[in-house]
Amino acid sequence: MHVIRYLQEHHPDLPDVEYLDGGTLSFTLAGPIEDVDGLIVVDAAELGAEAGAIRCFQNQAMDTFVGSNRKRSVHEVSLLDLLAVAYLTERLPARRALIGIQPHTVDWSDQPTAKIAEAIPQAGQQVLDILQEWRQ
Repeated sequence: MHVIRYLQEHHPDLPDVEYLDGGTLSFTLAGPIEDVDGLIVVDAAELGAEAGAIRCFQNQAMDTFVGSNRKRSVHEVSLLDLLAVAYLTERLPARRALIGIQPHTVDWSDQPTAKIAEAIPQAGQQVLDILQEWRQ
């Protein structure tokens, strides 16, 4: 949600971009996911790295990461479910990306730790880079 807020504040008028804060919702997002050609998800992810580390997974790499046997956060489980529904209905977005940010801990706080706060602009820039790549 922090990267979404950052992008909304700094890039509110990106053409053909809809910002959705998915939180821990699950199947309520199935419709919006199935209705797009490109999907970029930014979320906490267990990367086995230092807090604030960022990794990007696109298309099959995203599917593999989300479906892997890694320890999942509540967010990743919901994303796996949503992608499975989209796949089963043959409406999986052709372009998919997950920008994962390694959390210090996964908890219910709505305030990022200092390391996560430092990573927010970089994650936002990765979203912009992917959008630019997809538009070429």
